This record gives sequence, C-alpha cells and structure tokens, in this order.
Amino acid sequence: MADSADGTPGVTSEERTFSGKHGEQIFYTTLTPASPRGLVVVAHGLGEHGGRYAHVAKVFTDAGFSVAIPDHLGHGRSGGKRLRIKSFKQFSDDLDTVVTQTAIDGLPTYLLGHSMGGCIALDYALDHQGKLDGLILSGAAVMPGDDMPGPVIAVSQVLGKVAPWLPTIALDSTAVSRDPDVVAAYQADPLVTRARIPARLGAEMLSTMQSFPDRVGSLTIPLLVMHGSADRLTNPAGSEMVERLAGSDDKTLVIFDDLYHEIFNEPEQDKVLSTTLGWLEGHVTQAQG
Repeated sequence: MADSADGTPGVTSEERTFSGKHGEQIFYTTLTPASPRGLVVVAHGLGEHGGRYAHVAKVFTDAGFSVAIPDHLGHGRSGGKRLRIKSFKQFSDDLDTVVTQTAIDGLPTYLLGHSMGGCIALDYALDHQGKLDGLILSGAAVMPGDDMPGPVIAVSQVLGKVAPWLPTIALDSTAVSRDPDVVAAYQADPLVTRARIPARLGAEMLSTMQSFPDRVGSLTIPLLVMHGSADRLTNPAGSEMVERLAGSDDKTLVIFDDLYHEIFNEPEQDKVLSTTLGWLEGHVTQAQG
C-alpha cells in the first residue's frame, strides 16, 4: 500500500476529479488508512483550498479515519472562474457527489465545514441528514456580522442579481490567525484566491445564512460547533445560534478564548484538534457499538 503525500505509512493518497452537475471539473483528495473506522469529509472556506487541511487530515488518518477533501467550484484546483457561482446549491451539489463517492459501506460518515465551508456543510446536512452520522462546524459563516446591517444586506442581494460579478469586500488575511507564519503562507499560496468577493457569491451566502434560523431546528444528527472568541471574519454568535436552535439531542458548543478565525491554524491548534478528534472517537465508538 502506498504512503500518503506526507509520508504517513499505510495511508493511501489519491487525487480524483469528476464533472460537477454544473459542468466544471471538481478536484478532491482522498486519504485512506489500511483499516478505516469511518470517513471525514472536509469542506474548506472561502478563497482557500483543501490542501491547507493536510495537517488536520493527518490527525484523522493517524486515528484510523479516511478523509476526503474537495476544492469547491471556483477554488483551488477545481474548475470554474474564481469565486464565481450562480447558486449556492452548486457547492452542496458537488459536496454530495464527494460524500456519495467516498462513503464506506457499514462505516459512519462525518462532515467538517470551516468558515464558508461551514455554511455549505450546514446547508448540506439539513438536506442530506440520512447520509451523515455527524456534523462538525469550525468558525462557520452562518450569521452576518455586526458590520452587515439590514440595508447593507438588502443592497448586497440586489447587486447579486443586477451586477453578479461586481467585486465587493475582501477578506483581511491578517485576521486568519495570530501566527504570522500562517498568515504569510496564506498570502503566498498560489492556490488561495484573495480577490474581492463577487456580489453574487456574497448574496447567495447571505441568503443561505438567513435561512438557517428557520431550518436548523430540523437538524437531528450529532453536532459539534467550534469558534474562536476573537474571530473577526465570521460571527461567533452564529455558532451559538446553531447550537441553541439545533434539534439534535447530541450537540456541543466550544468557544476557544482569544482564538482567531482559523482555529486549526492557531498556536493552540493541538487543543482544537484534540477536541475534534475526541468528539470523533466518542461518536465512532457509539456508532460501532
């Protein structure tokens, strides 16, 4: 059996592509240990790509979990013009293909979404709970920030229709992590798109966020929600809202004091990864018991 790209013995790494339902080629990576205990599918954030989660994937594969990480439409190595979508459903349609293609018969499937990927993951989970055994959200973009009052949201949604490719705001890369090396690597990564967010993408994400308060009560699968208290890119109150309103009997909220947006890339990442893996370990044991 081949080793993974990072040299982990006994883990097979494979790069796959498929033609998305909306015509673009979608790229994803799978990492499979010799005797998997379950599957974790990772949905990355806005402008980035799945390769930035290699260290997260290694923690999971070392513990016996298979991992699948796609690059969303218009991101990373996947096709499509950068950050351009017609509908937010394009993301969840492609994610469904990845989940379906990588599911392992008889073993549980967990979905982890970070930032915009958290928005995608929650949207997907609400419509496909039968395909998942648990949902993990990290710094999820599920609620507009305080800088997005009603009139601004209304204007954004109008622009999304009449000027869909109009550049709007750009993410502040210095808010990604307190670790300057992480910020520098993010800024230098050729697969990270740091352009201003097109109006259509912003409008579609806002519309999806606005749907959650009325929908999230139908979520019944196990749920782990994590956020950094000092996150300036997504609103920690959104994570609190999801945990509060979710219909799941099994739900956990963890707010990490003083951490910035990318909690898996903060100096305290070992604590975050340990929390995530501990949750997975507990739930895969329940699923197999």
